Amino acid sequence: MTRLTQARIETLAREALTRHGASERQAEALAAAIAAAERDGLKSHGLMYLPTYCEHLTCGKVLGLAEPRLTRPAPAVVAVDAGNGFAHAAIAAGLPPLIEAARSQGVAALAIRNSYNCGALGYHTERIAQAGLVGLGFTNAPASIAPWGGGKAAVGTNPWSLAVPDGQGGARFVIDQSASVVAKSEVIKRARAGEPIPPGWAFDASGETTTDAGEALKGTMAPAGGYKGVGAALLVEVFAACLTGANPGLVASPFSGTTGGPPGTGQFFLAVSPDATSGGLFAGNLETVAGAFIGEARLPGTRRFGARENNVQGIEVAAETLATLEKLSGTAA
Repeated sequence: MTRLTQARIETLAREALTRHGASERQAEALAAAIAAAERDGLKSHGLMYLPTYCEHLTCGKVLGLAEPRLTRPAPAVVAVDAGNGFAHAAIAAGLPPLIEAARSQGVAALAIRNSYNCGALGYHTERIAQAGLVGLGFTNAPASIAPWGGGKAAVGTNPWSLAVPDGQGGARFVIDQSASVVAKSEVIKRARAGEPIPPGWAFDASGETTTDAGEALKGTMAPAGGYKGVGAALLVEVFAACLTGANPGLVASPFSGTTGGPPGTGQFFLAVSPDATSGGLFAGNLETVAGAFIGEARLPGTRRFGARENNVQGIEVAAETLATLEKLSGTAA
C-alpha cells in the first residue's frame, strides 16, 4: 500500500482523463469526485472506475469535449443538457444556480439529461447540504433489476440520496443507497478480483441466486426489500429519466463495456430551504430525529465521515491501483 494525498489523487486522475480526451472542465469535475470517493472510503466509486472512464472516452461512450448547456425553464427550475459528457461537469454547472434558486424560491429543481454515471450520488447532495439546504437526488442507470416476480431487467439499480444540513456548513447525515441490495459497482469490483459475492445480492441469467460475481453480471441485480426495491427503482426512474427527458434504463447503453454509444441517462436534484418550510422548527426537529440514533446506531454517512477524518494525512492506494493510475496519467517511471 502507498499513501497519497487527496490532492495528488485528484491531479493524477485529472491528467489521466485529459490524456484520454477529456477537456479540462470535464476532467476537473470528475477527478475531484474520484479523489473524494477515495477519501471517504468509497473505493468502488473511486480509482477503480478510472480505467473504465478512460476507455469510454477513447471509444466515444463519453464525449470528452462536451460543453454542458444550461437553461432556466422556470424561476425554480435549472436544466442542464450534459451533451453526453460526464455527469459531474453538468452537475457542477447546475448546482450554483440551483442553490441560488432554492434560497430565493424556497424549493428548486435541477434536471440533467444526456448524462452518464454520476459516481457516488451522495457526493453531489452533500454539496447542497453544505449550502444549508436539504438536498435530494436521483440518478437512473441501465436496466439491471427485473420486476418483482419477473426475470427480465426493466429498471436500473437507480440510487437516491438525501443530505441534510447541520447548520454549520456541513451535513448532519447523508443517505446514499441504490434500489438494489447493493450497488452494481460492488459486484463489478468482486468480479474483477475473482471474489464471490454474498448470497442474495444478484441472480444469474437463469434467474437463480448466485454467489459468482461474473455470473451475476450476466443476470440481474436483486432489489432491496423485494418488491419495495422495485418501487424505489421506479420512483428514481420517474424523476431521473421521465422528468428530465433522459433515457430510461431500458434504452440506456451499459455503463460497462464499449458498445452501445453514450447511455444518455439523467439526474434530478431537489434543494429545499428549511427556513422557508419549517417556520423555524427545522433544527430542533432534526435533532429530535437524529438524537434517537445516538448511542443506539450510526446515522447514515457516519462511515464515510469517519474515513474522511482518518484519511486526512493520506489515503491508502493499493500498489496495483497506483500502477494503473500512473500508467493512465502518463507518469509511470
